[in-house]
Amino acid sequence: MAETARPLLEVRDLTVEIPGDAHVYKPVDGVSFSVAAGEILGLVGESGAGKSVTGSAIIGLLQPPGRIGGGEVILAGERIDQLAPRQMRRLRGKRIGLIAQDPLTSLDPLMRVGEQLIETITTHLPLSRNEARRKALGLLEEVGIPDPERRIDAYPHEFSGGMRQRVVIALALCADPELVIADEPTTALDVSVAAQVVELIKRLSRERGMSVILITHDMGVIAEATDRVAVLYAGRIAEIGPVRDVVLTPRHPYAQGLMSAIPDVEDTRERLVQIPGTMPRLAAMPTGCAFHPRCTHAMPICAQVQPPLVDGVACHLYSPAPQAAIAGAA
Repeated sequence: MAETARPLLEVRDLTVEIPGDAHVYKPVDGVSFSVAAGEILGLVGESGAGKSVTGSAIIGLLQPPGRIGGGEVILAGERIDQLAPRQMRRLRGKRIGLIAQDPLTSLDPLMRVGEQLIETITTHLPLSRNEARRKALGLLEEVGIPDPERRIDAYPHEFSGGMRQRVVIALALCADPELVIADEPTTALDVSVAAQVVELIKRLSRERGMSVILITHDMGVIAEATDRVAVLYAGRIAEIGPVRDVVLTPRHPYAQGLMSAIPDVEDTRERLVQIPGTMPRLAAMPTGCAFHPRCTHAMPICAQVQPPLVDGVACHLYSPAPQAAIAGAA
């Protein structure tokens, strides 16, 4: 029997901690998933679900006092969550690229875009300035910037929002990374431009054999762009699986709610479906399943026992023996 190829990225029981005056808060609590070479994995959920914090932990950009409190992050067989800051800086940008949410804040407004690309390329690759400029021109052309020979010397404010995001994508690709983390790359864009950016990310992943973690709150983007999806709620994975399964037949009540809330152009209802309540605050996390105060299927066990992730879903509705779980937790 042929051996299964090892995933490019493995995240094992990742926990992120934020120490407070009396408690240690966990915006990410025991998250595990893998990303295969060339795969696009989506991380989806409401604001506060832990999506961006998970991405920041992987790439080593947690803001103090946030810290990794447990678990492992393994890239191509090498554990990277314990690397020294200097080692992580060498890895970040070269092996893992980042597409930030807002290109206005991720691009230096005082530097021409070509200078930003050239600086990034020469930092990570043994190329001369002329070679780096040629590579930068190729990247601008690859991401769809028209007339790159002229636009390479423009400043960020001279580009539209969609074109700025394409420049940010080019920056993420400067050192030909194995993995790119795209953190809400379409949030600041209108619908038509967002669709173009999603299609660009898909094409680049396919042509380069590059893995992508696509972080978003938009299930429509997930359905269009990803191969698999992990639905996060209150710092934990509620459901994970092939995007077709999660989109068409979601099992976790939270995933079902996210799918039901997507507007349909043919829907004649006056009111959209919404999930009651809000994401819990870190300082007031419910016991048991964090979703149970908002869940229409909640049972007594849901308030007492945190459901494990089994066969891609963390929900007591699918537990073969919920009462045994209560007895074991007593």
